[in-house]
Amino acid sequence: MQPSAVPELAHTHARPIHWVATATAVAGVVALSSVLQPDHATAAAPGAPHTKSAPAQALPPDPADVEFPLDCGPVKLVVKKHASGDLDGDGRPETVAAVHCDAPMGTPPDGVYVLTRTAGAEPRVVATLVDPEDRTNVEDFSVRGGDVVATLLGYSSSDVPRCCPDVRETVKWHWENGAFVRSTPSDARSV
Repeated sequence: MQPSAVPELAHTHARPIHWVATATAVAGVVALSSVLQPDHATAAAPGAPHTKSAPAQALPPDPADVEFPLDCGPVKLVVKKHASGDLDGDGRPETVAAVHCDAPMGTPPDGVYVLTRTAGAEPRVVATLVDPEDRTNVEDFSVRGGDVVATLLGYSSSDVPRCCPDVRETVKWHWENGAFVRSTPSDARSV
């Protein structure tokens, strides 16, 4: 073996004092960072006065915390999509969820449900917008300005295979006089 042409450098061998100094420095940084924290972030509209006594915004109901009125037997229930917004104008957000049973074959029908939560209570289903018994699928939906707008896929007859919906319909639900009212724009249905 040939000896190294470069003399050994003193800093390549750490002594115990170096480890003690490094550990002390890291501990000091950790301790200082736990004491010096930035103020909590708050969101306010530009130009809006900041008040610490403003009530916290209510969180929309989480579909994972709800028992849906859908019997899936041995397969699990799947939340396909969900969106939130204040649908009834009470200042608290509701959640709209499209769900179906996780069938291993075929195209299981969707159900679309409105979820709400009152102060201190668990979230619950308060309305069914699309019943799985209708045998439709939700292609897409959103909450816009207090309305629920959805594109539904269905079948024109019982002769159409359940894999291949041949009817596409855009529908809208709006809260009116204590209930969700469904409307269909005149040009929203196609076969």
